[in-house]
Amino acid sequence: MDIQAFYDKLKQLHEKKGFYFNKDKDVVFDLLQALLTNRDRYGYMCCPCRIACGEREYDQDIICPCDYRAPDVEEFGSCFCKLYVSPEWNEGKIHHDFIPERRSQEKIDKALEIFLDEE
Repeated sequence: MDIQAFYDKLKQLHEKKGFYFNKDKDVVFDLLQALLTNRDRYGYMCCPCRIACGEREYDQDIICPCDYRAPDVEEFGSCFCKLYVSPEWNEGKIHHDFIPERRSQEKIDKALEIFLDEE
């Protein structure tokens, strides 16, 4: 898939919902490419900034847009991987803080266990 077309499609879809892409297009395009790579690898677009195990059941919460995007953007102005941000974040009106991991340690451990078992 053409990255620019993918970008345009997602931009239109998610801006209607109040979620905007990071203004740094290099970061955005790298993350979008990683989502497409994960789609080819796992069959679904899981967050490239988290450990995916390749089992949809365990990765469901990190399929982009992940379950944590909305609360991250609401609280910090940006999602964990900084793909989706608020307008205020893009405009520099919000400090670009570190976004803490919201995924439970249990899910992280399980994904890591399955991932390492496959190697």
